[in-house]
Amino acid sequence: MPEKGGRPRIDDRTTFQGILFVLHTGIQWKFLPQELRFGSGMTCWRWLRDWHEADVWTRLQQVLLATPRGADQLDCSRSVVDAFHVRAMRGGPKQGRAR
Repeated sequence: MPEKGGRPRIDDRTTFQGILFVLHTGIQWKFLPQELRFGSGMTCWRWLRDWHEADVWTRLQQVLLATPRGADQLDCSRSVVDAFHVRAMRGGPKQGRAR
């Protein structure tokens, strides 16, 4: 079977690091520095999209929290829920006229 053309595939760990870099720094995907060898910003974005659709992030969170939770080492008394991902609805209740 002939091999496909194009660039060699970047491994998942490197792609994951690229995704974290963009999310942490807030830079645009297209400005992901090539010198860091994370692959292109578009590649990282596609993997983020695909992993989101495959529910990888929820499963990763469950795995990461299972050990401390099972050992009673996780203190949830200071937890915060971030609703940043919730879609803002248009046409919400109107407050009087702005002055």
